[in-house]
Amino acid sequence: MTKRLLIISLTGLLTVFAPQQSQASELEFAAVEQADEQVEVSVEGQTAYVTGAQGKELIVVSLTGRQLLKVKIDGAAQRVELNIPKGCYILKVGKVVRKIQVR
Repeated sequence: MTKRLLIISLTGLLTVFAPQQSQASELEFAAVEQADEQVEVSVEGQTAYVTGAQGKELIVVSLTGRQLLKVKIDGAAQRVELNIPKGCYILKVGKVVRKIQVR
């Protein structure tokens, strides 16, 4: 009986001392999510077209996990020459991740 009471009281303490998210941090998180939703990435041949990602990095990774390319996006719309061998790759800009195929 004593063990059950101890577990219940510790559970109550954990919920009391759990960190609460403030309304401001929720708004900041929503703004970051909204900014990443506006990022658009498309690939045609050896060229990647990125819009809405100013200040972020475009990263190209092989399917084995090796990073092949890392380019900082300077403008609102940017064209990036990939210059990578034919195959399948993972392309990441901010939180946007795409599987691409270079032909």
